[in-house]
Amino acid sequence: MTAEHQLPGLMVLLINLPRSVERRARMEERLTELGLAYELLPAVDGRAQWDELLSSVNVDAFQRHVGRDVLPGEVGCYHSHLQAWRRFLASEAQALLVLEDDMVFHADFLDALRTALRGQAHWDMLKLAKIRAKQPVCQGHLGAYRLNAYLGAATGFGAYLVQRETAKRLLPALLPIRAPIDRELERVQAYDLRHFGLEPFPSHPQDEGQSTITGQHFSAVKRYPLSRRWTKYAEQSRNLLLRLFYLGRRGRLWPRALTLPLRETL
Repeated sequence: MTAEHQLPGLMVLLINLPRSVERRARMEERLTELGLAYELLPAVDGRAQWDELLSSVNVDAFQRHVGRDVLPGEVGCYHSHLQAWRRFLASEAQALLVLEDDMVFHADFLDALRTALRGQAHWDMLKLAKIRAKQPVCQGHLGAYRLNAYLGAATGFGAYLVQRETAKRLLPALLPIRAPIDRELERVQAYDLRHFGLEPFPSHPQDEGQSTITGQHFSAVKRYPLSRRWTKYAEQSRNLLLRLFYLGRRGRLWPRALTLPLRETL
């Protein structure tokens, strides 16, 4: 670890399963090259702790909303992110950068991170990477970046920022588990949440199809037959309508070209 870039008021946590030694080594190398100070957070092992964690899942709601059985790895992942937020709230930091252990950083990552922190007044949670980010709606520009809300799916929690007050407000509402954590926090209307993406994204996940959650090329994901998945599509449609109504009510439904003010210094 190096403290070359220890940004004021920022905590950086790298989530890694202790048994994922190669992933940790790759991320430590990438972070050393980046020069960003961080702390290692051992991930919650969903498989090893399944009997203990199952009581935190609303299994019926998960099956209805997602259209398949819950995976132990995604429950461990969910709790790992909550654990990161709790460690953050026990500190004096004002913003938290959470990194999963399969991220690749682009050349502009540190510039994007500084820009995001200087624009903290304009977001509650901010994605710095994505799996999906559909139908973006620009809320304004932070320097060279677009601050986007999303009408469609906005998944992936590999690299994101969260504000202190946001984590404090949301933590009590995020249990029991009803969906994977990125899907749960797509429901901006349920949490009155300025959950945006910073585009062009300055990082991306790269796991070579070897996921500790969904298996090799999603082999662990067994979707229910269509006759049992209708509840998932009904829930998606309902959430879309509620999200559109919420974004419209908050004035976020139409693109905005304005340049948003940034703090002069970090």
